[in-house]
Amino acid sequence: MAEDDAGGARSEPGGERALPAVAAAAERTLTPTVRIAAPSTRGVLRLIFLVVLTAIGLYLLWRVRTIVRLAGISLFLGFALLPIVDAIDSRMKVPRSMTILAVFLALFASVVLIGVIVIPGLVKEVGQLSHEAPRYARELRGNSTFRHYDNRYHISPKLVRDARELPHTLGHLVGPLKDVTVSAFSAIGQLLTVLAITFLLLLHGRQYVAEGLTLTGERAEHYRRLIVEVEGAVARYVLGNVIISVLATVATWIVLSILGVPYALSLGLVVGFFDLLPLVGATLGAIVVALATVTVNFPIATIVWIAFIVVWQRIEDYIVQPMVYGRALHVNPIVTILSVLVGASLLGVLGALIAIPTAAAIQIVITDWWSRRRAPPAGGAAAAGATEQG
Repeated sequence: MAEDDAGGARSEPGGERALPAVAAAAERTLTPTVRIAAPSTRGVLRLIFLVVLTAIGLYLLWRVRTIVRLAGISLFLGFALLPIVDAIDSRMKVPRSMTILAVFLALFASVVLIGVIVIPGLVKEVGQLSHEAPRYARELRGNSTFRHYDNRYHISPKLVRDARELPHTLGHLVGPLKDVTVSAFSAIGQLLTVLAITFLLLLHGRQYVAEGLTLTGERAEHYRRLIVEVEGAVARYVLGNVIISVLATVATWIVLSILGVPYALSLGLVVGFFDLLPLVGATLGAIVVALATVTVNFPIATIVWIAFIVVWQRIEDYIVQPMVYGRALHVNPIVTILSVLVGASLLGVLGALIAIPTAAAIQIVITDWWSRRRAPPAGGAAAAGATEQG
């Protein structure tokens, strides 16, 4: 019994030591072994080749960034003008090339109208305001209430000083307008390049797309629908933006004519142009016109103008834009703000103009890619259906 007890006592420690060893062996069997092997020479050379090729591609893209920018502008103009050209071409029995040239001439005339008529009239109006600022200040001091606060806060000297600086300030406000109108003709080579590429896209764009889609094989029809969707979104946005700007021009012209403000049509065109710019355009145009109303029956004309522009902006935001745009765009507000900032930093005013439709086009492409990525394969779906039936 003692020996059994002793043998049992001797066997228990061995059994306790055997259990962890068995558990460790079982864990090694269930856990896959990961071995880190040295990369092969072929793999290293392939990685180096891809890195070098990517660097060369980025370098070449940077060197030809001006050409890429011109091609992007041409593509945007082609998308924007295609519905107009198609509508005219379907109703008039003239060659398509002549229709495109007529649209180009109309655009050229609008640029000349803005650059030659609007800017000089606006500069003359602001110059008159700056020259007559002391007289306006004296008339304001005729009001006892204003004179009380003027003596306390020195308002009229500040107004006169700001009015004296208006011509310089106008240069900064109207600078973007000048950049895309009068100064555009200084870069005649780039302008002709954009017009030539846009002309060819409008004339043979569908042929180019059809030839390119032949390289995609079975997905040709899918990509064709995607291109049509992008084209429709960009075209509807551009045409809708132009319609809204025209309505703002006409409304401003009528109100300023009633108020008796000089150069009412020129100022209306300024408001219409700035209204093309997203986010801040309408505010900039309203400020320019408010300065012009100071010369006419101040402060009544200025108050009426501010009240009108506030009401008009509400009408434009909640009635006109939903009716014009419809469901053309569903861009997230954060994406809208960021795209406008990026576009303005890259291409100035022109970048701000094309930022939102470009963001909408990118959103359409990404949404389509993500939906196809998440969709189950056709074979897998059929197999799943057969399994459920079984």
